[in-house]
Amino acid sequence: MGLESLPIANLPEMAEIWQKTLNWQPTTDQAQQFQKLYQLIIAGNRQLNLTRITEPDEFWEKHLWDSLRGIAPKQVFIPGIEKGKRIIDIGTGAGFPGIPISLIFPNSQVTLLDSTGKKITFIETVLSALTLNNAKTLLGRVEEIGQQIQHRQQYDLAVIRAVSNVFACAEYSLPLVRKGGLAVIYRGTWTQAENESLEAAVEQLGGVIELIEEFSTPLSNSIRHCLYLRKVSSTPISFPRGVGIPNQKPI
Repeated sequence: MGLESLPIANLPEMAEIWQKTLNWQPTTDQAQQFQKLYQLIIAGNRQLNLTRITEPDEFWEKHLWDSLRGIAPKQVFIPGIEKGKRIIDIGTGAGFPGIPISLIFPNSQVTLLDSTGKKITFIETVLSALTLNNAKTLLGRVEEIGQQIQHRQQYDLAVIRAVSNVFACAEYSLPLVRKGGLAVIYRGTWTQAENESLEAAVEQLGGVIELIEEFSTPLSNSIRHCLYLRKVSSTPISFPRGVGIPNQKPI
């Protein structure tokens, strides 16, 4: 489907909110790329179940703003990301948060990992349409990718939206991160009790909890949390465990 036949609904600009919440706002080119991405996702949604979030304001908040807020602890982008980092988006789905990150940080290399072939094929068409040369797809299960020498402890930054339990997310992400790197888990609710049990699990994986940040989304005022796990030592070779085990038997 050509872009000329795609819907014409426009995303809101939200320049003031970008500035207020991230001390940043997109350039004209970046805003146009966001709009193009939105149109491509809406078109793709007709064939694939990519997202339930299709209204312009909701898409802006829950896909674009949320993706970038996660890599801006305390409202400042992770140091060095503009100069270039190796980033992996685990379970990217429709391409979030990885595609918005690659759009605004062209010097960083972003790997979009998913285990569903149809989604990876769709994302490849998106990357081509947006001419995103700094992003590439990877089809596979994270439990297996995390044991492969070309990926294990090779990334400066791993991002994952917490569709599974947070212990599994830690086990998926930390083995891929190099010593000194960071894993970011995007999450909705979070409790102090979870925090205490997560500490021990993260320690087993060679990490420490650097920050757990709670914030509200700017339009719907929903509570969000992001967990920032710093890799301080090598992850034992026994992690990640086999396919399905991290979810079924959390650390």
